[in-house]
Amino acid sequence: MSATMSGSGSAPCRFAHYFVICGIDNETGLEPDALAGENFDQSPLKRTFKSKVLAHYPENIECNPFDQDAVNMLCMPKGLSFRTQRDSRTPQFHSFLITREDGSRTYGFVHTFYEEVTSPQICSAMQTLHQMHQAEHNTSAHSCPSSSSSSSSSSSSSSMDSLASSLDEVESPSSTSSSQAGRRSCGCSSEGYDSVRDTLYVSKAICLITPMPFMHACRRFLSQVHRAVISHQPPPLPLESYIYNILYEVPLPPPGRSLKFHGVYEPVLCQRPGVGELPLADFPLSEAFQLLGVENLVQIFTCVLLEMQILLYSQDYQRLMAVAEGITTLLFPFQWQHVYVPILPASLLHFLDAPVPYLMGLQSKEGTDRSKLELPQEANLCFVDIDNHCIELPEDFPQFPNKTEFIQELTEVLLSFGLPPEGGKTSPEPSVSTQTFTLEKELKSTSLSELVDDRRNGNLGGEALDVLELLQGNPTLERLQALAKRTGVKVARLEALASGQKAVGEESVGGRSPAEEEELRNAKLNVQLREVFAARFATMFADYESFVIQNSPDLESWLTNREQMHNFDKASFLSDQPEPYLPFLSHFIETQMFATFIDNKIMSQWEEKEPLLRVFDGRIEKARLYNVRAPSLRSSVYQKCTFLKESAQAIEQRLRKIDHTAIHPHLLDMKIGQGKYQQGFFPKLQADVLATGPTNNKWSNRTCSTQRRVDRHRQHNDHLVLDNDLKEKYMQEARNLGKNLRQPKLSDLSPAVIAQTNWKFVEGLLKECKMKTKRMLVEKMGREAVELGHGEANITGLEENTLIASLCDLLERIWSHGLQVKQGKSALWSHLLHYQAREEKIEQLSESPVSNSQEKRKPESSVGLPALRVSVIQDMRHIQSMGEIKTDVGRARAWIRLSLEKKLLSQHLKQLLSNQALTKKLYKRYAFLRCEEEKEQFLFHLLSLNAVDYFCFTSVFTTIMIPYRAVIIPIKKLSNAMTTSNPWLCVSGELGDSGILQITKNVLEMTFDCQNLGKLTTVQLGHDNSGLLAKWLVDCVMVRNEITGHTYKFPCGRWLGKGVDDGSLERVLIGEFVVPCNDDDGGRGSKTPPLQRSPSQIRRISITSLTGRGNKPTTVQIQESIGEAVNNIIKHFHKPEKERGSLTVLLCGEGGLVWALEQFFQNGFRSARIFQKNVFVWDFYEKVVAFMENADQIGDMQETPQPLGLNCESFCRYINAINNMPRSIGKDGKFQLHVCLGARDRLLPQWLPLLAECPVVTRMYEENALLRDKLTVSSLVAVLETLHDFPITLESSLTKSVEL
Repeated sequence: MSATMSGSGSAPCRFAHYFVICGIDNETGLEPDALAGENFDQSPLKRTFKSKVLAHYPENIECNPFDQDAVNMLCMPKGLSFRTQRDSRTPQFHSFLITREDGSRTYGFVHTFYEEVTSPQICSAMQTLHQMHQAEHNTSAHSCPSSSSSSSSSSSSSSMDSLASSLDEVESPSSTSSSQAGRRSCGCSSEGYDSVRDTLYVSKAICLITPMPFMHACRRFLSQVHRAVISHQPPPLPLESYIYNILYEVPLPPPGRSLKFHGVYEPVLCQRPGVGELPLADFPLSEAFQLLGVENLVQIFTCVLLEMQILLYSQDYQRLMAVAEGITTLLFPFQWQHVYVPILPASLLHFLDAPVPYLMGLQSKEGTDRSKLELPQEANLCFVDIDNHCIELPEDFPQFPNKTEFIQELTEVLLSFGLPPEGGKTSPEPSVSTQTFTLEKELKSTSLSELVDDRRNGNLGGEALDVLELLQGNPTLERLQALAKRTGVKVARLEALASGQKAVGEESVGGRSPAEEEELRNAKLNVQLREVFAARFATMFADYESFVIQNSPDLESWLTNREQMHNFDKASFLSDQPEPYLPFLSHFIETQMFATFIDNKIMSQWEEKEPLLRVFDGRIEKARLYNVRAPSLRSSVYQKCTFLKESAQAIEQRLRKIDHTAIHPHLLDMKIGQGKYQQGFFPKLQADVLATGPTNNKWSNRTCSTQRRVDRHRQHNDHLVLDNDLKEKYMQEARNLGKNLRQPKLSDLSPAVIAQTNWKFVEGLLKECKMKTKRMLVEKMGREAVELGHGEANITGLEENTLIASLCDLLERIWSHGLQVKQGKSALWSHLLHYQAREEKIEQLSESPVSNSQEKRKPESSVGLPALRVSVIQDMRHIQSMGEIKTDVGRARAWIRLSLEKKLLSQHLKQLLSNQALTKKLYKRYAFLRCEEEKEQFLFHLLSLNAVDYFCFTSVFTTIMIPYRAVIIPIKKLSNAMTTSNPWLCVSGELGDSGILQITKNVLEMTFDCQNLGKLTTVQLGHDNSGLLAKWLVDCVMVRNEITGHTYKFPCGRWLGKGVDDGSLERVLIGEFVVPCNDDDGGRGSKTPPLQRSPSQIRRISITSLTGRGNKPTTVQIQESIGEAVNNIIKHFHKPEKERGSLTVLLCGEGGLVWALEQFFQNGFRSARIFQKNVFVWDFYEKVVAFMENADQIGDMQETPQPLGLNCESFCRYINAINNMPRSIGKDGKFQLHVCLGARDRLLPQWLPLLAECPVVTRMYEENALLRDKLTVSSLVAVLETLHDFPITLESSLTKSVEL
């Protein structure tokens, strides 16, 4: 235990935490790897066997406990692989990472090589397996050719291949690869394994586990250790010296500094970015860009930002790691918050079932094509085939802002380093064995001469000097000389060192090795590419702080109320962005990574700033100093990155001038005679020497005190944020979900653990559903409250669409959790199709309609429309008949939108899941859909969405053909319910109109198909006045969209016919949305008033029919109603264009401008029936025109001022144009049209004084009429003038055939 403790004291600031060796355990022998999914059709050499951690040093470190299973699984993700002397045995390098529960990461760097198998038991076991395989093969296939196809197909579907077998074909000489091809094509070829004839090799891995991703340094160190093992000469010192040195004597470089330490043969450099720079990222981005090309990488990057599921696919582990790490480092200042497993071991394939966003890497099997890969869910999947340089993107996926210019800038950076931007041309990785082999003698002299320099620079550590003195002054030099001969250290060299002689080493300061130059080039390219990405975010979120809502007095209260609070003003932020950015940004600000970023910002007022946030805020400040952004705030002009040169210079300076040199490896106090050097075999290391570190290490003590301070602070923060139960309870639920599921537990794969993981998924999905539905409700109700005049709108159509899209994504993830067998890309649509097939079968058997087993919706109103059938199948058929939708994912999304719009989503899904036999057949026991209680809660959350109106189907599928049903309802009590004339109808909506539709005589109902009209606004109803009974008293027209079930009522309550009412043969009726009210539909009737009509008004009968009755409105009411009508029009124009709805309703509907002005003109109007005939406002207009034209002829109006004359002229012209048009719209219809045209052409305020001053007024209006009150008229003129700022456009149904 003491060993562990002394090793742990300085652990956090050490360069490496563990040195690990994995390979075959000679005692347990060959164990098939059951988790990798065994395939006995394969030749035994191709099967996977269990590897073991053979040794790791030190035993354990407190801050980073050793996880044996995880390390073994990731060092050798496919287990052991065997080779014979005929196969290529090139060493391979790959890296991995382990994410802990709290999200912190540990990195592993692995060098895998092949070592001869010396155990006779293992050789004979392999021989036996081979003979059994051959015997089986010979019985199953008598002739070789016929078996070849089956064998190759079996190998392609096998669970795992031997390590990097794919790469062998590339790197091995042609003769080897052709012989391999021969052996692969047929298991019974003579190329099997024969223990007498063949030499058997097995893979072994050496690995460094480090707290930071110093990939290049670890790679170079491990390759030198391997070179020492295979070299003809033993290394200068025993291997223990080098391993001890990197474990205990090499520190992490401090921020902003570089460090040199020594490998076996040559020095290794590494550098760490400073506090204000982008964080460390040592994986070469050039590799990711070359593998995929700029365009593809930007698309994948966008998918990662939008937190989709990303699956990387390659035969090479290091490629998986390079692409995964490359993309996540580009996210700065944001961090991936979900499952992150760049290398998914074979035993963890069930993790692809995770119904959460993930970024995982899957090793492709040689010969397997993409189509054979069965993935549980693909509706929201971005599939990245790295080796074939291609990607498959999810549907409905917004582009990154300024994508073209962004790609152009990245291309310029790549070209400046001589790299092609299109990718796909992968330079073969220099295999580890071929890296810069120089003569060992030269290298040894170099490392010794550098040691001389180090001493001269005062960099030589105390212990190295002690060793030197010990060697020089010790009387037992003879005994040491024997040791020296064995380890290859020459005493003469040590004397040269002691006398401080200069040697070749100097030239390494100026002239740098090609490997170092390559490393510097990679580092500069890395940082420049990352700066371009960081600059995009700095531009996009330059003003993000202005929209952060900080309204908590302290951290405790903020954490307590975190879930209820809005912490970012999304609507205002979006309204401040350029239009082209909105599709992307509206999705992005809903992600977990953005929420965490904003949380960190808010918490930074009480705690130390999170490092990424500190750097990002610094960037924004710097940009502000350089250019004051205010005027170009909303501009979408692309701004290039300005930090490229200085960031590259900082790295170059660090690598050219080394800040620190670590203690040189030295002889340890080892037992003589152990760890014998044998070429080609990794020695058994002396564990007692490597178990503990030095006790008096200067730097470790020094760095550790500061590190302890940092650790204490971090623990304090962790304690604040994570450990305190109370606070943990209140932290944002989704973030906890992300943390719980960020990394599968690699060590324990018992069924209980897998079940527990799945249970976490189920809980997480339910929480997510609760949050999403709540957000949708709050946003939507907030919007409708605004319609009622409360507060301000905070949801835009864009945002609503984003929320609905994320609901669709959630439903797909729920439906793909725990699937037995995947069918099609959309799990939900696949389930619906199974359901449809069963129901249609039952329907055929019983010869009865599908809907018998389901509820029928009641008629929408007591009169008119027949009941609309409610059924899951019916809605599916609607979607299936839409030719515009080509994919299953698209159909599922359309079906969700349709069900949501019909307020049947919860009901439909309940119906779908009520078929339990089907659910059991399709889903495993642990699936979300088979957890009864959670399923009920989930359906209840969806039911809450029935409280608001959505038009998410109608507004998205604007080009589809929709069947409509129209019913004309006459007033029955009068005998004139029927007419002899030929009626016609024209229905208009926000997206267009149906054109004129002739109605069969005396048939009051019709159906018609036409392109989606959107929300319906007006109906024109008329007839041709033919026959004896050419009068028609119509109560209303009802129109229903037969797909969505949305019903609109168009009230009329007037006659159509010559010589009756106002003589109109056609009327324009204004629609109102009919709220369905089913008693059995819990929550369906409880909703806010409809959007279609002005909420404060109740339906009134047309004002003209009020005349002569007692309930006239007061003058105050009239003035208020005009003010309100104008106000509603102004509000309409202040909404975003896509969400304004119908202006016709605000002009001509109840409470609209026409209605309000009609009340004004009716006030004090002398409409006594002259000869039993009603007098209309239009009659007054016509008299005014007659008077003006008459006066003009006589010449009375010559004296009138010029503008007044012009107003007279325009007034007369409009009245005459309306009177002369061929349509018979009646006097009230003409008045309505006149007001609309006057509002459009900004003439109403000019006409009013004209009417008020015309002598006709005195004849037709009483003394106290509003029109005769100058003050009232002038205030009305002022109110109407406020409309001049807005472009009023009129529907064609109103202005048709007016010639102005």
